[in-house]
Formats: sequence, C-alpha cells, structure tokens
Amino acid sequence: MEELTQIQKVVSLVIDFCVRYSFQILGALIILGIGFYVAGWVSRLVIRLCEKKNVDITLSLFLGRLSRLVILIFVLIMALGKFGISVAPLIAALGAVAFGASFALQGPLSNYGAGLAIILTRPFKVGDTITLLGVSGVVEEVALSATMLSTEDGEEITIPNKQIVGEILTNSFDYKVVEATVGISYDDDPEVAIRIIQSILSETAGVPDEPAPQIGIEAYGDSAITVGMRYWVPTKEYFNTLYAVNLDIYRKLKAEGITLPFPQRDVRIVSSDA
Repeated sequence: MEELTQIQKVVSLVIDFCVRYSFQILGALIILGIGFYVAGWVSRLVIRLCEKKNVDITLSLFLGRLSRLVILIFVLIMALGKFGISVAPLIAALGAVAFGASFALQGPLSNYGAGLAIILTRPFKVGDTITLLGVSGVVEEVALSATMLSTEDGEEITIPNKQIVGEILTNSFDYKVVEATVGISYDDDPEVAIRIIQSILSETAGVPDEPAPQIGIEAYGDSAITVGMRYWVPTKEYFNTLYAVNLDIYRKLKAEGITLPFPQRDVRIVSSDA
C-alpha cells in the first residue's frame, strides 16, 4: 500500500511539472531542435566556404567544428533561460570545475593545446607523408587530441599531438622519392640506357613530370657502370610503382641488348710436374 502511495506521488509530481512547465519544455525542445539544425548547417557552410578559398582541409574542419560548438553553447543558454535558470552561476561553476580539472588532466589537455598549434601553424596537412619519432605514414586526420597516420602496410598509427610539437619532422608531402640503381656493361652505351629509363618513367602512371626524374651515371664499378635514378611516386603506391619500374627496366634493357653484368670469378687449375 505504501509503495502504491509513493508511485502515485511520483506520478502526480511528474504530471504537475509537465502541466506547469509544458510550454517551457516545448519551447526549450524547439530551440534545441532548431539550434542543432542551424549549428550543423553553419558548420557545413563554413567548411564549403573554406574549400572555395582553398583553405587547408585540416583548418577547414577545425573552423567548422568550432562554429558548431559556439552555436550549440548559445542554444543551450537560451534553452536553460526558458526555465528561468540563470546561467551566470552555472558558468562560474563550470569555470571552477574546469580550473580544477586542468591540473588533474594536464597531460590530456596539453594534447589539445598542441593540436591547436598544429592546426594553426600547419607544418603538415591531410594527405602529406611525414616521418617523426621513428615512424612514417600518410596523414589521414589531424584532430585536436591526436594525429592519425596510415602506413604502406595498411596499419593505422595514432600519435598524441603533444609528442609531435617540438620534434624534428620530415614532410615529404604527397610524394616520396625513389632512389635506385642499375649496372650496365662497359661495352654498352650508357646514354642508350638512360634514354630507355627516361622513357619507362615517363610512361609509368603515378610518376609526375614535376619534379622531373633524375637519371645519370652514378659510379664506375669494377665490372659495371652504375646508372642511378631518382624519381617521385605517390606514397601509398611506393612499392607497387618501384617493383613495376624495376621489372620494366630489366625487360627493356635486355630487349635492347644491354648487358646487366654480375660479379664473376674465373678459377684456373694449374698442374705442376712432380
């Protein structure tokens, strides 16, 4: 009987609250609904405008998310105002909580500060190939807390942003250089071999005209003239392109009658009369 009475009291309180604040609740829900829609629309608009102005994608996403967050904060303040709640004490309380949490979360919060520094200074952008802290990969996303990379092996690497700021960083941008050599016989014309390699690289998909491939005589070995080459390939296609070019060079040099020497040793057996 007592439990039934308690349930009736709770139901009565809920009904009384809904009747008394029904218009406030409805108004707050409408404000929240419209606010979320407007925040999303403004965020997308900011990103599109940044793309038209050729703003870096990382900075574009940051500005879009920031504009959405600012609008949602104002919407929340307006919704609370429908219930007659003063936001000043709430803001003061949140400030005190944030101040105290900043000491407990000093490590994680430093990632956000570093992320903001990366977004504003833009030492790299999405799609660039970077090398730091002994790892290398393509930048897939730059968030406030961490930067995500993908490697040629399909692995995903997450690096906290505070580990990036202040470190020596190598940015290869969208392409990575290939350095390779091939040896030809001293009896063959190196200019012919260089022209063949130039033709192969110009016909290989993914090898850009700028920067132009560099090909020339690198060294004179004991048994071969070493022809060196440097060319750029998309980072994600590094090994596929390297293997395809190496195979084409081998086939076409052989087809043109150019000898690919290898170390040989002649052994002579000299018999001596007893």
